[in-house]
Amino acid sequence: MNGFRFSWLDPESKKFWKSYEQLKKLFNYILLKTHGDAEEAFEWMLRLQAKGYIEQSVDLEAFRAQLEKDGLVHHTKDGNLGLSDRGAKEMRKSSLRWIFQNLKPKGAEGTHGTEREGGLSEDLPELRDWSFGDELNKVDFNQSLLNQVRRSGSLDEGLSECDLVAHDSKRNTGCATVLLLDVSHSMILYGEDRFTPAKQVALALTELILTQYKGDSLDVVLFGDEAMPVPIRQLPFVAVGPFHTNTKAGLAMARQILEQRPHGNKQILMITDGKPTVIEVPGQSTYRNTFGLDDRIINRTLDEAVICRRRGIKITTFMVTRDPWLEQFVNRLTELNQGRAFFSRPDQVGGFVMKDFMQNRQRKA
Repeated sequence: MNGFRFSWLDPESKKFWKSYEQLKKLFNYILLKTHGDAEEAFEWMLRLQAKGYIEQSVDLEAFRAQLEKDGLVHHTKDGNLGLSDRGAKEMRKSSLRWIFQNLKPKGAEGTHGTEREGGLSEDLPELRDWSFGDELNKVDFNQSLLNQVRRSGSLDEGLSECDLVAHDSKRNTGCATVLLLDVSHSMILYGEDRFTPAKQVALALTELILTQYKGDSLDVVLFGDEAMPVPIRQLPFVAVGPFHTNTKAGLAMARQILEQRPHGNKQILMITDGKPTVIEVPGQSTYRNTFGLDDRIINRTLDEAVICRRRGIKITTFMVTRDPWLEQFVNRLTELNQGRAFFSRPDQVGGFVMKDFMQNRQRKA
């Protein structure tokens, strides 16, 4: 685990790393770094203790035994520790707590409910009496005029409130989200790990939706040389690779997923640190160019932003680096999609995504 840094741990605060819950919090954070490798995470716990970050009086073997007893880890066939499904869920919970805990000192408002979420997505054939507050476009004027004629015997008299009928509507209160994660090699280059915070966002957002917004849907799509959806249970084990950045493929797959969702609100949340450098050319080999902004690659990628806008899908981009080429591309993408873009440090991206998600899901479709 080269480049693993514990600058967020203060040796003077090692007294806090004593209780089982505190040790478990630390263990879950290290699991993010080790891509769900429980054995390696525990080895790093031992190294941290040797360096003085965990007091020598703490019995880490007893901690390990408690993890097994709680069903968070299990023994694999080769005798090492493996992460269980319950352990993966604990990682999601820990990630969510971590992000919201870090939001509080900055004045975060927390979660808020709403009386009206989503939009009226579909008219039903059934009619009912019109009532004050109904939207005008729900009124069936043909049937309302017929009611007026039946009541008065002619069309000379105007419509009365008692004549009006409206279509019932099926309210779609959910929000469909695709979290698009950049897994290109640049996410861990230059001594800065930008991917771990991004993965932490995916885990936290998954837990938030599963527990508080059960009417919503969340899909996670990774994009490097190509795009690939990842099941929720596999999130802890996701890692970057020796990939370029095929943003076009990522947006296309996200759009295709969202087009299958019945929700009133549909959005793509994209976390990236680099400009598009690769596209797939039908009938040809993959086309790459890592220097500057290649018009061929950029234009094909921007086409997806326009298609998403026409499908009612907003793209919110979270840039986790200061790259002039990336900013130029994102500004154009945001303009064409009529979406939004944010710049944040990697350690702040979780707060940005959570705030944006909770605000945007309440927008009317």
